[in-house]
Amino acid sequence: MSAHPYRFGIEEEYFLADAETRGTPRRSVKPFHQAAGERLPEIGRELLQCQVEVCTPPSTAFAEAREALLRQRRQLAELGREHGLLVFAAGTHPIADWARQLPTKGDRYRGILRDVGLAGRRSLICGMHVHVEVSDPDRRVALMDRLLPFQPLLFALSASSPFWQGKPTGLAAYRLSAFGELPRTGLPDLMGDAGAYERYVRIMTNAGSIQDASFLWWSLRPSIKFPTLELRIADSCTRLSDAIVVAALFRCLVRLVERRPDINAGLTGVSRAIAAENLWRAQRSGIEAELIDESAEQAFAFPAALDTLLSLIAEDAEALGCTAEIADAHRILREGTSADRQIAAFEATRGGDTSNRQALDAVVDWLAETTRDG
Repeated sequence: MSAHPYRFGIEEEYFLADAETRGTPRRSVKPFHQAAGERLPEIGRELLQCQVEVCTPPSTAFAEAREALLRQRRQLAELGREHGLLVFAAGTHPIADWARQLPTKGDRYRGILRDVGLAGRRSLICGMHVHVEVSDPDRRVALMDRLLPFQPLLFALSASSPFWQGKPTGLAAYRLSAFGELPRTGLPDLMGDAGAYERYVRIMTNAGSIQDASFLWWSLRPSIKFPTLELRIADSCTRLSDAIVVAALFRCLVRLVERRPDINAGLTGVSRAIAAENLWRAQRSGIEAELIDESAEQAFAFPAALDTLLSLIAEDAEALGCTAEIADAHRILREGTSADRQIAAFEATRGGDTSNRQALDAVVDWLAETTRDG
């Protein structure tokens, strides 16, 4: 096998919150976005004005990606301080009301909102995307299919959306439920090969459903901008180390399924249905979930499922130089996910004379501080 580098890039989406109320910014965020665009060339915009996105350059070293994201997080936190804003990474905003959000200006965003209506305005969510290079475009769709069963485990490790509209959801990760109101989201259907995928895109485009394949907002898709597979299932990770874990696991999995054609070969509708059930289990319980193994026809506790995955990709992690990064997944099991820490901050503050809103303020403060510190 060639010495393919499996270059990767990470995109993180963050929320902006009013530094005093912790909710929706009371003043225009246009000055913040202008200043961010001048200081950070990697900055991007999202559907709503209360969001901002950063990205790393293509890389083969996770230390390099970590350094870039930490710099960006700290610069945005400083910019936020200058403009009376908090900046934080989470799958959902614990407090903000979706009805008070303003859309980002631009033809693409106006077109999306015109197409999806209220569902777009309600999309007050942030995710993390990981691109991993797959040099042969004809292989990307088959790899997308075969990576399907691994997505719920990656999602559980990223869980950071336990609150929505000022209320506990009872879920570790509510973001996918909100995102699911939009069309063409969630797990992709099994496409089989590049020809079938191209036919699907052609039909959808000719029928006027989409402008191009970038309007397929699946949890995993071939990128149309880069020679990559793009993982989109993860919540925005509050702790930078969690983001690196998820990115490293995905990068190793891409190499695994490419070098071993027997892994997840011949997936069926049953396979996708089980992956969907596992995704729900991960939404509900995060790393406390039991995940179903199709071949064993039974469910296993999350730590056992993670250990099985780490054993599968050990060779790939060594080849890609990220053994330490994937081993750090055990830290998430010990410390809990961002969702676990948010719930702990909420419960520790709530009670006595403290209102639910004050407890949620403490959650936002934890999110902002942790995002800034990496």
